[in-house]
Amino acid sequence: MLSRTASDLYWMSRYLERAENLARMLDVSYLLSLMPHDDRGNGLEELTMPLVITGTLEDYQVRYGELHAERMLHFFALDASNPASIYCCLQAARTNAHAVRGRITADMWENINASWLEVRGMADQGLGSYGISRFCEWVKERSHLFRGATFGTIMRGDPYRFIRLGTFIERADNTLRLLDARYEMLGEDIDEIDGRPARSYYQWTALLRALSSFEAFAEIYLGSPGTRKVSELLLLRPELPRSLRSCMDELSQILASIPGENGRPAQRLAAELVARLSYTSIDEVLDEGLHTWLTGFIQQIRLLAQAIHSSYLEVA
Repeated sequence: MLSRTASDLYWMSRYLERAENLARMLDVSYLLSLMPHDDRGNGLEELTMPLVITGTLEDYQVRYGELHAERMLHFFALDASNPASIYCCLQAARTNAHAVRGRITADMWENINASWLEVRGMADQGLGSYGISRFCEWVKERSHLFRGATFGTIMRGDPYRFIRLGTFIERADNTLRLLDARYEMLGEDIDEIDGRPARSYYQWTALLRALSSFEAFAEIYLGSPGTRKVSELLLLRPELPRSLRSCMDELSQILASIPGENGRPAQRLAAELVARLSYTSIDEVLDEGLHTWLTGFIQQIRLLAQAIHSSYLEVA
């Protein structure tokens, strides 16, 4: 497969996964901002979370200055001038899909093209006429439909492999960043915030729901969610589809299945990361410091993405 084609397929799926992850992040931040707050906060702190995670807080402040809930929601959801917005992610995904129209199925193309046309109409009407929660659910639904069309219609060849590579590299990075941002925002005493375990419960529950992991948590663990249990679930449990371990298992298997010798650096790094996760306990993670461990692994995911790019996606 040509490197340019592989790159378009890879980034098409990365942008679609990113749009879904952004919608999950935005929805949970919005819902938490509606919770009662003490005199030290008014909910804006929760709404800045997506801006902090995506590194766009400074760009927002340059353009809009003071933090304002309605402007922040628009900036993150439907702002065509914000490269990190859901709107721009769907636009980029559609552009990449158009470039490889002949390598994806009609069902896949029709889904992604319809999503782009619909989000353009939403941008014209404004987010207020649609509602943020309804908008986020729509984004997740369109992403699910695209994944279903992909799984159900495309041949199991190189295009399928590069689509899945993009999905899981993006998902792994998002899981790490969401957990790290939530932990850092609430501090070391997250499990007993100001002596109010109820608020801690809602914070962790919101994170689990953002990653579609609440039901899995309730099935595996007893009691309320806390730093130890949630971190173990999201980082080390291989049976959870959005856990770091599950994503790394998929990435290692996909890379190993791609023919040729070019991908050895990426294959080796992915296998090393899987082995590290397989033999790491949650006690070791917490002893090192959750934030330190997470930021270190985020860097490893970045190195893996660079290895994938240099191995397969660089255009000669």
